[in-house]
Amino acid sequence: MQATTEAALDPAALAAWKSFLRAHAVLIRVLERELLAARGLPLAEYDVLVQLDEVPEGRLRMAQLADRVLLSRSGLTRLVERMEASGLVRREVCPTDARGSFAALTEEGRRQLVGSAAIHMRSLKDHFAGPLDSGQMGQLRDVCDRLLAGSPEEPVRCPSVDQPVAEEV
Repeated sequence: MQATTEAALDPAALAAWKSFLRAHAVLIRVLERELLAARGLPLAEYDVLVQLDEVPEGRLRMAQLADRVLLSRSGLTRLVERMEASGLVRREVCPTDARGSFAALTEEGRRQLVGSAAIHMRSLKDHFAGPLDSGQMGQLRDVCDRLLAGSPEEPVRCPSVDQPVAEEV
């Protein structure tokens, strides 16, 4: 018996949704496993390091960072505490708001990011970009952009993602 919520979508839409969820889950597990095996770095920590590295001062308010890494604020707080204990980031008090704080990239965090980036990019190339040709990659981006545009949630703006992609000549 099908649940009533499934009956609201036509079979093709439901199949696409399930395929999207499976692809996302499998790709994230593979990327995590390869990064952990090579560098001992969880994917969520890598993402925090990337987000901090992409901003000029190497630091973000905790709320901004939570939005960029797609974690709850409490989840990010626990993650940053673990990363702080490992020396990858440090917490800084906000000088204009005593209730707020920043997460800032440390030199150790930058070294870990530099050492991990090539491994992560190779994994992305092998498992994400490799199976798709350039036309399919463009279609996938268009589909994802369309899904985001139709969402009532304000999309998170990430400079490295939201910049126009230069066309190859």
